[in-house]
Amino acid sequence: MKGKIFRNFKVFHFIFILVLTTYFFAGCGSSQNSDASPNSVSETSVNSETDPSSSEEIVTIKGIADLVPHSELIEFVKPKLKEQGINVELVATDADNTTNEKLAKGEIDFNFFQHEPYLKEWNEANGYNLVNAGNIHVEPITAYSDKYTKKEDIPDHAVVAIPNDGTNEYRALRILEQNGFIKLNEETVKSLSASVLDIKEYLRPIEIVEIDSAQIIPTKDDYDFFITNTNKVLEAKITSTRLFSEGSDSPYANIIAVREEDLNNPAIAALVKALQDEDTRQYILDTYNGAVIPAKLDQ
Repeated sequence: MKGKIFRNFKVFHFIFILVLTTYFFAGCGSSQNSDASPNSVSETSVNSETDPSSSEEIVTIKGIADLVPHSELIEFVKPKLKEQGINVELVATDADNTTNEKLAKGEIDFNFFQHEPYLKEWNEANGYNLVNAGNIHVEPITAYSDKYTKKEDIPDHAVVAIPNDGTNEYRALRILEQNGFIKLNEETVKSLSASVLDIKEYLRPIEIVEIDSAQIIPTKDDYDFFITNTNKVLEAKITSTRLFSEGSDSPYANIIAVREEDLNNPAIAALVKALQDEDTRQYILDTYNGAVIPAKLDQ
């Protein structure tokens, strides 16, 4: 009888130890899973449904931006966006003629190098529908000189170089008109496209030389003044005197371009908001001394 009781006790003891061990390891596993879930950080793409303001997720958006000032502005807002759980990754800082195609095909989530008139022309020529997510800054096309310090000093019969590509030639002719040198045909002003053939009247006698925009700065000594894009001046680091330029209401504001389906994406919206915030606008004014200006925002 005692032997039977002893055997029963051994069986009970074995079962008790087995249950206790199972419970212990199950508890450890549960604890590990509990620790991993609320505190772990995962990374999602821009296409995620996750709210980018959530502290549990990091949303990465990839883009291409020109070097100056575009990528510099992106770097300025990165810390603010990181606090919101958004990581902005620039895969290149040199936009080229494939940049819009890469955006359209989903290789990147945004680009930042162009103005809306150019984007519209590109869409029409290539059959895509990329859209403007927000105006950020204007690189006002500007008249510069190494010979004169103000517009009033420019003599009659002065020679001025302007870019010969469609959009920039119109912009150059337009500021010549706004500053009293020429008068353009009314239809030209509405079309945002012009050449010297569209000059209705010379209000001051000047000679206009149309050349490739890339050749203007290297040959600037040949002219009394020249008109070019300010990003080219910034990149070339020249110190020519700025005579006159476009204003913040220019239709050629540089934009964040996206695919139409990403127009209301929270991460893209946060990027645009950060680039349009007052501290970024002040940074532009403080950093570029008028060579880049904040775009006029729609009220």
